[in-house]
Amino acid sequence: MTAAPPTDGVLVDRYGRVARDLRVSLTDKCNLRCTYCMPAEGLPWLAGPQLLDDHEVVRLVRVAVERLGVTEVRFTGGEPLIRPGLVGIVAAVAALEPRPRISVTTNGIGLGRLAPALRAAGLDRVNVSLDTLDAERFARLTRRDRLADVLAGLAGAAAAGLTPVKVNSVLMRGVNDDEAPALVRFALAHGYELRFIEQMPLDAQHGWDRDSMVTAEEILAALRTAFELTPDPAERGAAPAETWLVDGGPARVGVIGSVTRPFCGDCDRTRLTADGQVRACLFATEESDLRGALRAGADDGELARLWRTAMWGKRAGHGIDDPAFLQPARPMSAIGG
Repeated sequence: MTAAPPTDGVLVDRYGRVARDLRVSLTDKCNLRCTYCMPAEGLPWLAGPQLLDDHEVVRLVRVAVERLGVTEVRFTGGEPLIRPGLVGIVAAVAALEPRPRISVTTNGIGLGRLAPALRAAGLDRVNVSLDTLDAERFARLTRRDRLADVLAGLAGAAAAGLTPVKVNSVLMRGVNDDEAPALVRFALAHGYELRFIEQMPLDAQHGWDRDSMVTAEEILAALRTAFELTPDPAERGAAPAETWLVDGGPARVGVIGSVTRPFCGDCDRTRLTADGQVRACLFATEESDLRGALRAGADDGELARLWRTAMWGKRAGHGIDDPAFLQPARPMSAIGG
């Protein structure tokens, strides 16, 4: 490995990891106010001119796919379904050569209505956030009475063929940590793939507390009270989730232990924020500006060079266990999942 970033080729870092999975935030806004993400009043949203427009988003994704070896693109937020140009962006990305796999991470509100158009545009699948099956608890957690809309969104995605439909759940101690088996039963009954995610220090309030986090080990212990779990024999690769067969399979459940069981050594992700900043790591405290270069007239080669340089500086790990760890100034809603 040389001491300087490569001038051509894929997005490689100093540790030999290659980023082939691009997460693109399309907005920092959201139509929920989840307690573990943001305050009830919301946040100071990015102003319109700060955001990449649809053409700029597609151009940067094209650079990533055609010049940097990206093979998977996931659109996130905030809530990406509230981006007016989402269907057109998906269609443009689906037309790229080579065609990347395309997914969306969403809270599911409005998905039932949009799923057919997104599928027709080229979307391959969705990840839907759902932390509880209890309507009253959902309203307390999200500060919105929208559980029925999320469930309709899941059903609509499945009906449109956006499969496998994946469900992301965050368990919080004393809030919904009693629901792990029920969430698995729900997913099994509907043919969804469930992923439990450890709560991460990415809340806007900076109120995350490791001692109150429900760990991967605790999640598995709760599941084993209701199911027989056996390790998934399939190769994990760079996937963030460790997966287990449920009662012998073929159904699976996954746990993403970002804090207690980090997978940094196999990370293959690069991130682009809604205002055009490259983040080499979800927990990075630094960013590299592509929007400024793009708007100043940089050609695709220069944008690719800047992106390679940004990824070359990626750290070996997120460092949450380091006493010097600093939570990123931007919350998850502004970074993108």
